[in-house]
Amino acid sequence: MIKPKSIDHIVLRTDRYRELIAFYRTVIGCSLERETSAEFGLTQLRAGNALIDIVDVNGQLGKSGGAAPQLTGNNLDHFCLQIEPFEEHELKAYLDECKVEYSEFQDRYGAQGMGRSIYLKDIAGNTVELRSFVETMD
Repeated sequence: MIKPKSIDHIVLRTDRYRELIAFYRTVIGCSLERETSAEFGLTQLRAGNALIDIVDVNGQLGKSGGAAPQLTGNNLDHFCLQIEPFEEHELKAYLDECKVEYSEFQDRYGAQGMGRSIYLKDIAGNTVELRSFVETMD
């Protein structure tokens, strides 16, 4: 029987390859895990226990996926990153500093039950939900 525990990775295709990598590294705080050749066009970023794969639509891997995603009709609705606990006003101030547009905080249901989260858009138009990680007792 299959019992998922967490997200392993997501793959984002983009025509703004280097800029999207920089966004996830500088704004979101991901670290570089692995990078392939420019011709292949894949960079993997560490996001806690998961990876965010950034694929250049102009690279060998990206070309196999068809046309580049557009601001309408993206190939991803959103994904949620569990992040270290935070003060809402501090996270909003940080996103303002980074000039990132975001929604208001709301209570939403996720993998750990109800919790507060906020939505933002990355520079390629993908919607990212940031949610505070909650320690659970097993």
